Amino acid sequence: STMRRYAILFALLSLLLPITVFSQARTPEAALNHFNNALKKGGNGDFDGAIEDYTRAIRLSSHFDTSKIPDKRVGNSLTDYSTEGVTVIDPFTANAYNNRGLARFKKNDLTGALEDFDQALKIRPGHADIYLNRAAVLRALGDMQGAMRDLDRAIAIKNDFYKAYNNRGSLKLDLDDPAGALVDLNRALEINNRVPETYYQRGYVFLAQKEFDRGIADFERAIKLAPDMAWAYQGRGTAYMYKGKMTEAIADFTRTIELDPNIAWAYFNRGLAKVYIGQESEAQKDFDECLRLRPDMKADLEPRIDLARHLRRIGNLQ
Repeated sequence: STMRRYAILFALLSLLLPITVFSQARTPEAALNHFNNALKKGGNGDFDGAIEDYTRAIRLSSHFDTSKIPDKRVGNSLTDYSTEGVTVIDPFTANAYNNRGLARFKKNDLTGALEDFDQALKIRPGHADIYLNRAAVLRALGDMQGAMRDLDRAIAIKNDFYKAYNNRGSLKLDLDDPAGALVDLNRALEINNRVPETYYQRGYVFLAQKEFDRGIADFERAIKLAPDMAWAYQGRGTAYMYKGKMTEAIADFTRTIELDPNIAWAYFNRGLAKVYIGQESEAQKDFDECLRLRPDMKADLEPRIDLARHLRRIGNLQ
């Protein structure tokens, strides 16, 4: 099915906050300050600055001598901290690795991100959010089975983890299992029905199952929750196109492009819709823009244009 090629990965990655009760006693204040600065920088889109600060936080919190810490909360009945020079692996450090991985992911440094999530999981092997994040990187690297294993683990750890159900549903759709995808996305919406990405993903499942009206209804729910979500208009436009409603489809693809001019599929589809209604020269501008953004789509485009012309001639989209 070519349908899923119109879809996009919604990672919904988890940012972890600096403090757990466990680590308050032992995290140096300087490490905490770097962590909080990194959070601010990441929030402002300065990923390089964030990475630098997380790196400092990791260095400061990874190894230090607990025998010099007077606070008794460090000790517990299972461990004797009186030995000189014990190396403490702080859960705080795992959170810093996780967030640095996230910043690297956003910079498209997938290898760096993967290393960070691996490190974070060595320190906190039971943390569902970190599995969710690593799954997104594995998927982006093309390791679908690895991504599936991590999402399964995340859900095993945290039974009501809607982000993990959302991503696993989306992954199942990518793997041509729309029925399995539907089960996961329905579960995600049972847990949290205010997440526009989940409606958007389920809309694509309905398109794959040729249930175009249900798809449109889900894209509209996504748009209601997130009026600026370009991909939701892209989804609804695609559904309209399959229903033969070219005017509505063109309007949605135009809105998609206004919101995000880098979505090659929107030009691709709008061009095909224009061919279908006979606006060939307008369509050509869209195809040029599509191929400027994604030269690799040329092979997809030619047969589709021929098909759109053929459909126009016989006057029937179905």
